[in-house]
Amino acid sequence: MTNKSLGNPYDGDIRLTHTVGCTCNDCRTKHLNISDRQRTKLLEQQAENMASSDSTALSDPGSGNEQFASSEEMLDRVVENAIVRGVFNQHDASRRKFIKLVGGGTFAAALASVLPMEQIKAAVKETTGKLEKTKLKVGFVPITCATPIIMAHPLGFYSKYGLDVEVIKTAGWAVARDKSLNGEYDASHMLTPMPLAMTLGAGSTAEPYIMPAVENINGQAIVLHNKHKDKRDPKQWKGFKFGVPFDYSMHNFLLRYYVAEHGIDPDQDIQIRVVPPPEMVANLRAGNLDGYLSPDPFNQRAVYEKVGFIHILTKDIWEGHPCCAFACSQRFATEMPNTYAALFKSIVDATHYSAKSENREEISKAIAPKNYLNQPEIVIRQVLTGRYVDGLEKKVHDVPDRIDFDPFPWHSMAVWILTQMKRWGYINGDVDYNRIAEQVYVAEETSEVMRKLGYEPPSKTYEKYTIMGKTFDYAKPDEYVNSFAIKRVS
Repeated sequence: MTNKSLGNPYDGDIRLTHTVGCTCNDCRTKHLNISDRQRTKLLEQQAENMASSDSTALSDPGSGNEQFASSEEMLDRVVENAIVRGVFNQHDASRRKFIKLVGGGTFAAALASVLPMEQIKAAVKETTGKLEKTKLKVGFVPITCATPIIMAHPLGFYSKYGLDVEVIKTAGWAVARDKSLNGEYDASHMLTPMPLAMTLGAGSTAEPYIMPAVENINGQAIVLHNKHKDKRDPKQWKGFKFGVPFDYSMHNFLLRYYVAEHGIDPDQDIQIRVVPPPEMVANLRAGNLDGYLSPDPFNQRAVYEKVGFIHILTKDIWEGHPCCAFACSQRFATEMPNTYAALFKSIVDATHYSAKSENREEISKAIAPKNYLNQPEIVIRQVLTGRYVDGLEKKVHDVPDRIDFDPFPWHSMAVWILTQMKRWGYINGDVDYNRIAEQVYVAEETSEVMRKLGYEPPSKTYEKYTIMGKTFDYAKPDEYVNSFAIKRVS
């Protein structure tokens, strides 16, 4: 079995992360857009050349990726990689530079003198169940909200836990939902309302889904076409056509909330259309949309293309609101508990890594290429660092939490989403808010994993929110729904 990023951690010539500029065969062939057949032929040729040698490991040329005789061998390498990466705080360039300076053997001996490596490996094997499946398919829609899921691939967070994950670019949320329900994806990047809707059978067949991790908080904006720079008051938006990426999305619910608070009925005074995120800017340019509430980088891309301007960041509607998530079926988690646990840990680790501001520029480089977001790096960097221009003022704004990453799936967030689904008629009748929230958003499980990985989870799973000056009390959800003047439910 092979696994990318599990090369020899004591070799200074081998990269353990695969970002822009990586020269390993895998990355080079991707950049050359060669076919899987051609790539396989290259590796087969290498295998033939090595057939007469004493080597037991087949390497991907230039990368250090190895073929392991057993899952135990792979797990040994996972442990070595994790320890060495930890010593260098996940900074691979520092690792390679240091090892070239002192020598891999010297460093390995020094490490072994202070750490009982063999005992650690044995302990890990005793506490880690055998992975039921190592090769996984995880879908993602190419937006910055998916940063942890995407960057976990080139930066080695999946391989750290013995997984060989193929992250698959997906056109939109309906496709992500359908491929997940059909079993084509083992897990997927989803919008936080989606696993709730899928569990309830709203918009699709009902199947129990769980959401162990939020991918990002904040990170969205309302964009308007440049021709509307004189219409900053939402009361002037009657007749406007707006795009959102999916019906069951925070984008839809936040747009509806925002305009309704300004007296605009989202179902009668404006049109709201579902538009895949990558098509937002083109539709704005063509005049098919007057604006949209979209995931980034397409808000910043509209400014970059000089087509639109940022009217408001969604963090200024609800500070710290959830947006995207990592989700999978209850069946996958139940039938493959060890694989699920490994995947979950890699996502939590990657999310915390993404939360650190000092890592944002590196991540921007890692996720900008064609096989991931396919966006100019400067656009990604403006979003992730929060230093950006809005298309209105000439100054540079500095908002470090324009997008942030926090994996904890608050039950109160799920309850708020369910109130908005009921408010706008996406679900009907009596709703057992807490039961559904706690079934789908597995916060206690997330807390346990966070503690095991050395992160401190919140001490509770419910909290109140203030959204545009209005308090949301999770203990009184129906009272909250009925408090709005503009709604579909009677």
